[in-house]
Amino acid sequence: MNGKSPRLLLVDGHYYLYRSFFAIRGLTNSKGEPTNAIYGFVKALRRMLKDLRPDYAAVIWDAGLPERRTQLQPDYKQHRDEMPDDLEVQQEPIQEIVPLLGVASVFLENHEADDLIASYVVKARKEGIECVVATNDKDILQMVRDGVSIYSTAKADVGEGNGGFKLLGIPEVTAKWGVEPSLIADVLALTGDSADNIPGVPGVGGKTAAKWINQYGSLDAILVGSGLDPKVREKVEASRAQIESNRAMVALDLDLPLPLPIHGMKVSPQYPELVEALRRCEFRSLTAEVEREAAEMKPEVGNLKPESAEGVKSEKSGERQKSEVGAQGSGSTSQSPKTEYPDVAERLKIADSSLLIEERNGGASAPDEGGCLEPAMSNNQSTIPAPRPSAAEQGELF
Repeated sequence: MNGKSPRLLLVDGHYYLYRSFFAIRGLTNSKGEPTNAIYGFVKALRRMLKDLRPDYAAVIWDAGLPERRTQLQPDYKQHRDEMPDDLEVQQEPIQEIVPLLGVASVFLENHEADDLIASYVVKARKEGIECVVATNDKDILQMVRDGVSIYSTAKADVGEGNGGFKLLGIPEVTAKWGVEPSLIADVLALTGDSADNIPGVPGVGGKTAAKWINQYGSLDAILVGSGLDPKVREKVEASRAQIESNRAMVALDLDLPLPLPIHGMKVSPQYPELVEALRRCEFRSLTAEVEREAAEMKPEVGNLKPESAEGVKSEKSGERQKSEVGAQGSGSTSQSPKTEYPDVAERLKIADSSLLIEERNGGASAPDEGGCLEPAMSNNQSTIPAPRPSAAEQGELF
């Protein structure tokens, strides 16, 4: 257990999928298949488990757009680009390897990850479980409160000498947004979100919106209009319908049916299967790392056959390449269709890729890996549907 109460880690799956993909570029296996997102995702998730030592953990995936949002604003996220082909082929292996790491893999059909995460947060807090959410999705920040924090490894958040990560609570989120977390939805109702194709009040950005909220107390007070500055009142009245619509758009669903109970998310790595999956993918350094870890946890795992000498190292332009494959998934899953995804190139801002830079230069997992993308575990493998993710609410890596 973690301290006074058990801890639940909830990971925004598509956010880290894109984040990993754009943090490491040009990595392929001996067949020339892209493997950069697989490597980055697995390393990121393993780091979270090490940093946080949660009792329960789940990767939550987007699985479509809620009808209530598309009815309110039919253009919601319609401008987003399709997922890049060389990322799409890595999604299934990632989703298959997640449960082998001891982390549940969960989605709810026709719902976005942030709504399902919010519903799990509410349930967990009712049960006295601490929640840590790994995401950069601005909508989720409204859920920060006592016992709920955001996992960040961004240099701007972490600073120096803090173990490489920081849990953002009410003070940190308030400092970044200018309002308390519970009022972030009010700010977003005024500003809209161009990344999601949600228009805001013309000429009103985050700083102005936060100023209004602090000055007048809440969005409700602003909409009532009593005591507003004439110029503020004019802007609000001209965009009242849009503001009301935006408020409904950014409101998170807090009572969705939970596909998997929290107590079914106990962290329990499947070491033999994980080692075999990594070995099958010619992922030498990470395989060795996991074998050492497994031997410490379960000595019998150390009796697995040593890594085959058939693993291939490929060197191209002096850079050795690495990759890995996922295996058997758990939880509710189904085939992943190709759909539209965010314009990540515009929205991704990687300011901290120190972990992967270290690894590429001979850190814990040196770049001497081959790899493969063929799933090779049990016959009941399945993957999570991948509709448009809100995942690219991007920030710094790892």
